[in-house]
Amino acid sequence: MSKYIFILLLLSFIVQSKPLLPQTYGILNEKAPKWEINQWYQLPEGKKQLELSDFKGKVIYLFCFQAWCPGCHKYGFPTLKYVMNQFKNDSEVVFIAIQTTFEGFKYNGFEQAKQVAKQYNLNIPIGQSGSKNERSKFMVKYRTGGTPWVIIIDKQGIVRYNNFHIHPKKAVRLIRLLKTGYQKGQNRRETALGI
Repeated sequence: MSKYIFILLLLSFIVQSKPLLPQTYGILNEKAPKWEINQWYQLPEGKKQLELSDFKGKVIYLFCFQAWCPGCHKYGFPTLKYVMNQFKNDSEVVFIAIQTTFEGFKYNGFEQAKQVAKQYNLNIPIGQSGSKNERSKFMVKYRTGGTPWVIIIDKQGIVRYNNFHIHPKKAVRLIRLLKTGYQKGQNRRETALGI
């Protein structure tokens, strides 16, 4: 009898503890954490570092990649280019790419990130987070689950999309909504738009 009570108590403890563990990747509808990126390429003139606070009042599209990632080249970069083209003259939308290296450190370093920027003619800031000696702080803070990964932050600094890739037209719809000051959950429009 005491054996069954012990098992029930143990199961009860496990079930109660489970919500304390992260259930999914991403941090949706939370305040966006600081980036803490150590290396940057193509920064705006006069800047040595970029941080979330530099883009207050703007919608931010962050694209996380690795130079050797086939999915990044097949889906991620084409989506980034498509969405950038939709907002090319829009000062309310900012695009940033960050190489979030978690494997293949020899092939996913800062020099390779620069080469990828040239390959895709990306004239946006490119960051490098993660190396063989230091885990990517950005990946940990945003709980990304690999690459390609997309994060969209609204004008108030709240993460409104944080997931593996995004369909280009869905990204455009979401950014247009966020530009208006719309906040996910205000009404049911996001369901109709597939957001």
